[in-house]
Amino acid sequence: MNNQKLIKVWDLPLRIFHWLLVAGFFVAYLTEDDLLTVHVWAGYSVAGLLLFRLVWGFIGTEYSRFSNFLCSPVRSIAYVKDLIAFKTTRYIGHNPAGAAMIVLLLVSLTMTVLTGLAVYGADQALGPLASIGSSNEKLWEEIHEFFANFTLFLVVFHVLGVAVESYIHRENLARAMLTGYKKLTTDSARSSD
Repeated sequence: MNNQKLIKVWDLPLRIFHWLLVAGFFVAYLTEDDLLTVHVWAGYSVAGLLLFRLVWGFIGTEYSRFSNFLCSPVRSIAYVKDLIAFKTTRYIGHNPAGAAMIVLLLVSLTMTVLTGLAVYGADQALGPLASIGSSNEKLWEEIHEFFANFTLFLVVFHVLGVAVESYIHRENLARAMLTGYKKLTTDSARSSD
């Protein structure tokens, strides 16, 4: 029988960041052409949240720090193979597949924001890239749309991964991102390394 107790894994700033990022991305995604002002402000919010996460990845609490969970792509791929076989090791913090997903999401969101600023500058002559000129506006729009859609694909894949991990390890990972707590079992839990 497992001796279980709760452990604080996700701190409040990280949880607020996570859910505000979800809201900001979806507001921006759903308002792309119809509500430009809302779209732009949602994009600026995502940019600010990404800057916060970059800083928090170095100075945040243990499970928030990049040094706690980043690993090689080889290790992430090996973890996914084990996941497909339903024989993964349970991690207290981010597992290697989750680490790869965080990197992919942060890069894709950053590219979405940067190209969005380029589109805003090229189309409206506004924002930090207002002087970019309109000669490559269509190219910036295509790249921006690609990264927005790629981010949406990653979000869907991330949610599926959370569901599979929750099923395999019999824990509600979405609830853990709301409460901050996960079950610590003495025989199966592993800290991120």
